[in-house]
Amino acid sequence: MELLLAMAPQGGDGGGNMMSTIIMFGAIFVIFYFMIIRPQQKKSKERQKMLDAIEKGSKVVTSGGIHGVIEGLDDKTVLLDVGNKVKMKLERSAISQIIK
Repeated sequence: MELLLAMAPQGGDGGGNMMSTIIMFGAIFVIFYFMIIRPQQKKSKERQKMLDAIEKGSKVVTSGGIHGVIEGLDDKTVLLDVGNKVKMKLERSAISQIIK
């Protein structure tokens, strides 16, 4: 008889476990948001601002390491003068930094 009472499910503990699990998942989401998602969004906005600031005559470096001067601009592309009258047409996203 005592064995059956010991094996019977205990009442009242199930709700507390569920609530602590939900709180733990919420805390994990908040940590991921502030450590991963938010910094990535901030970096993306800064990069877009940099790409929008490109103008004719800006000295830039591409993601492939090519240095040049912007000769022309389109909506999605740029015309890059890399020297000796050599011009290359590149996507704006290929520009990694503007040299001041």
